Amino acid sequence: MELTDRQRNELEYHKDRAREYSDTLEKPFSWDVLNNPSSRWWNAYWAMYSHLNSLSLAGKKVLVVGCGFGDDALRIAKLGAEVTAFDLSPDSLSIAEKLAEREQLNIVFEQMPAENLSLPDSSFDVIVARDILHHVDIPCAMKEIVRVAKPGAIFVVNEIYSHSITEKIRRSALVEKFLYPKMRRLIYGEGKPYITEDERKLSEHDIQLITAPIGKLELKKYFNFLVTRILPDRFTTLCKIDRFLLTLLSDFGYLLAGRVLLSGRIVKH
Repeated sequence: MELTDRQRNELEYHKDRAREYSDTLEKPFSWDVLNNPSSRWWNAYWAMYSHLNSLSLAGKKVLVVGCGFGDDALRIAKLGAEVTAFDLSPDSLSIAEKLAEREQLNIVFEQMPAENLSLPDSSFDVIVARDILHHVDIPCAMKEIVRVAKPGAIFVVNEIYSHSITEKIRRSALVEKFLYPKMRRLIYGEGKPYITEDERKLSEHDIQLITAPIGKLELKKYFNFLVTRILPDRFTTLCKIDRFLLTLLSDFGYLLAGRVLLSGRIVKH
């Protein structure tokens, strides 16, 4: 498959990012999220692992979409799953493979774009997509995900998100020129945020495309009303209040949230 301009930009970005994070191999790998993940109910990542734990993944074939440095691939393999993980970036995969080897985990890593998977039809019991779908051509990627999923496979999605109304406010001149630079420093400090040139947050329309093959959503939670937008996520009490506010908003949470966690079974026709 000939790469698009966006995919080539992603490759260049992650080549530099892999160079910056090469010292990952010298640090202990963290398994904290596997130990009582429900203890951080306000955090979407920990909530995702609380859900994954409930799926009894031991012996199941799991595909990790856009695995990056392999964090989820390693953690899911640690839960006993037979993991296949892919990414567009060979530089990211190189780190992931070395981590898996160091941790003595048998994971199959493949280099490929999400829009064109060199994987057999109906192969996986569970498919996990975290912070990747907002980087890809969603209709093409979803067609491939459905193709490689077994009938009734569980699809777990954890992605940054912004309703089109909220995003319009975010992209307004006032926010873009005056407020965002200050909020960016508050949230990320002086560090460089992990934001690629071509990525964009999922909209409610993207969510409709992603959930179209799912018969019935078994999990749908929204996170990050103000956290990671105006407030940093390092203050636990503020994170709890933020999550509680979205819970109170119930059906209106989708208008204000900055992240969504979804899960359901794929229906194949």
